[in-house]
Amino acid sequence: MRIEAEAENHNIMVNWKPFLLGPIFRQHGFQNSPFNSFPRKRDYMWRDMERCCAALGLAFTRPEIFPGNGLYAARLALIGAEHGWVANFTKAVFEAYFGHGADLSDVDMLKSVLSTVTTDDVEMLWDGAMSSGNKERLRQQTEHADALGIFGAPTFIPSTQGIRDEEAPLEMFWGNDRLEAALAFEAPHP
Repeated sequence: MRIEAEAENHNIMVNWKPFLLGPIFRQHGFQNSPFNSFPRKRDYMWRDMERCCAALGLAFTRPEIFPGNGLYAARLALIGAEHGWVANFTKAVFEAYFGHGADLSDVDMLKSVLSTVTTDDVEMLWDGAMSSGNKERLRQQTEHADALGIFGAPTFIPSTQGIRDEEAPLEMFWGNDRLEAALAFEAPHP
């Protein structure tokens, strides 16, 4: 919810890359979110999210279903990445899901959110998002995320990684609490 403003303060561009965590979890032996596998960690995560949201002045409602089915939202976000509204769409979907407890897979909710972030024809965008070509692009992007070693979201990978020595390990920053470290790593140095 805060990445765009924080990145702008550091003169950094954000390149959103929508992907699905479910297939990555399953690829590595989890049938559910790792948070749900360990009750103490799950309970801590929910309490920590409440604290973080309160500190940022964001509404928080624990979703009845966690993790939610984000397939349609991810497909729409992929279209949004092409059309320039991925950040606003993603934030609005997160606000609906984590702020108000909306069903993440509810088609009407997603179309309603979509109508608030773009003036493009919602039905046309929906059809494009649900197309076999877009489905394949999301699958490829998810496989790429897994190949990079991504295991959660948000994950920040500085763009300078594209020019690193291939032998060097990939620098990644996972989680809301690592945003400042990622931005500091990415920021131009005098």
